Amino acid sequence: MSQSVHRTDVAIVGAGPVGLFAIFECGMLGLRCHVVDTLDSVGGQCVALYPDKPIYDIPAWPRIEAAQLIEQLEHQAAPFDPAYHLGQRVERLARTADGGAWRLETSAGVAIEAAAVLIAAGVGAFGPNRPPLAGIEAYEGTGVFYYVKRKEDFRGKRVVIAGGGDSALDWALALADIADSVAVVHRRAKFRGAPKSVARLQALADAGTIELVTPYQLAALGGDGGRLDTVVVRTLDDEERRLPADALLPFFGLSMNLGPILDWGLNLDRHHIAVDPASCATNHPGLYAIGDIATYPGKLKLILCGFSEAAMAAHAAFGICRPDQALHFEYSTNKGIPRPESGAV
Repeated sequence: MSQSVHRTDVAIVGAGPVGLFAIFECGMLGLRCHVVDTLDSVGGQCVALYPDKPIYDIPAWPRIEAAQLIEQLEHQAAPFDPAYHLGQRVERLARTADGGAWRLETSAGVAIEAAAVLIAAGVGAFGPNRPPLAGIEAYEGTGVFYYVKRKEDFRGKRVVIAGGGDSALDWALALADIADSVAVVHRRAKFRGAPKSVARLQALADAGTIELVTPYQLAALGGDGGRLDTVVVRTLDDEERRLPADALLPFFGLSMNLGPILDWGLNLDRHHIAVDPASCATNHPGLYAIGDIATYPGKLKLILCGFSEAAMAAHAAFGICRPDQALHFEYSTNKGIPRPESGAV
């Protein structure tokens, strides 16, 4: 049984950057939004995975850190008083009994009834691929970290980074100047990150700033009472090394899972939702998909493209939410920031 029921114009599934901008676009049309996200804070991958990383392709921002982008998007959406339901997943999506709205039910027992739904779930629910190390759970959150939320947390620490992709390289470069030591463990001598990052990594290794531990793989962890002090690595020939460590950062990619979205009767294309590129409409009236989860011919997985999709979906949703009103398009410079209509809870 749902503990509470909220009625609103638009329900947004996903509070990443595209979902947050969709709040603004809907708000500019006088539509009230409720937003659901599995994470306990807004921002999606930008906050959970790389808050300190710079983004260079946001219009008018030559450089902006991911966490700062989310902060600005929150501020932009705030005048429209969105309702956030965080730390919970949409378990069920179906038409209401009278067919007049969509009903979402979450893992926290919350029910939302909305005329339109915008799915901005990115890659779906995501989590780290954990290395198969005995007893790793005892160190998670104290010595083993799958995400870096603040570089300063690793100042003066002995850091071991495992992985050979962009995330491993990016954080090795970012922490080189503030950590006491940085060792990068990879099963091959060749890294698969961006060539420029690989070159910078090698330059730091040549200068003795960081250590490249190749070709080794993680073998075991050592410590006491949840306090990590050693990372054991081993070659395929069983050559073993013990690396002193206060923190292990294993970057082996993410486990992506669309979860209940698979059961919503949507047209799926390789775990993405196929939409009409003109409106981001799915195969169900009043149901739209925007951002990385949406696909159509020529799709580019860029935040700025997701922003455009949010605008198109909001305008399409207006006709569902206000079927008796004509939408007279106005530029924000002329209309300013309208107040959301009352009545939604």
